Amino acid sequence: MADVIQERAGVQVLICDPAGPPIATMEDALDLIGAAFLGAQMVAVPASRLDEQFFSLGTRFAGEVMQKFVTYRLRLAIVGDISRHLAASSALRALVHESNQADHIWFVPDLDALDARLRAVA
Repeated sequence: MADVIQERAGVQVLICDPAGPPIATMEDALDLIGAAFLGAQMVAVPASRLDEQFFSLGTRFAGEVMQKFVTYRLRLAIVGDISRHLAASSALRALVHESNQADHIWFVPDLDALDARLRAVA
């Protein structure tokens, strides 16, 4: 499966292929933003595609990626199990909690949970 734009709960979402290339640089993140400009309002990225540095907040990679999405007014969903990372970092737990309280960046366990969140804010 390639990255594809799907309507989910009334929102055009770029669903990223779990088997796609890793997102390890800002250029990789910008490529996703560029792909989303073909009609998506949100990008759903499998957590498994994110480089380990994303979950290590000291690298600032997560903050830079998230800021780019906000700057381009594009919503971002990190989809998948990140419990291993959450167990290792109270700062990451706080970031995920705060992000999930807002509307721009979400961390969800699966696409069904994303659909539920989208329906809740529609």
